[in-house]
Amino acid sequence: MLITVFCGDYLEIMWDLIVIGGLFVDYIMLFVDYSSAFNTIIPSLLTTKLEDLGLHTSLCDWISNFLTDRSQSVRVGNCASSTLTLSTGAPQGCVLSPLLYSLYTYDCTATSSSTIIVKFADNTVVMGLISDNDERAYLEEIKHLENWCQGNNLL
Repeated sequence: MLITVFCGDYLEIMWDLIVIGGLFVDYIMLFVDYSSAFNTIIPSLLTTKLEDLGLHTSLCDWISNFLTDRSQSVRVGNCASSTLTLSTGAPQGCVLSPLLYSLYTYDCTATSSSTIIVKFADNTVVMGLISDNDERAYLEEIKHLENWCQGNNLL
């Protein structure tokens, strides 16, 4: 289930679809909630995307350094686990992590004019207008999303 803030965006877009598409056009939607999404970020891929967005190399290097070779352990009371070194993902609870994930997924966009991809945090909705019972463009969009997810460590 998507969180409340996202539902407002969803309703707004549905209204736009109804106005643009007309009241008698069919709509189809796929709701995706990526599990452990922040843990999937590949720092080298994120760095490439940030550079493509025009971020300065020194900032990209700082972010890459922040995300790679991090030490992590779990403490419950007086007991602590052994330390692990992580080189993927973004730290949970860090204020920078949601922004980094949003930047990591910025290039997940619709390829068809009859579909819209809406993202909020680790939730994604693919919405498509279906006319004359022809779902081909929508199914191609879903395949495109699947390929994008595979290439970005989200499957």
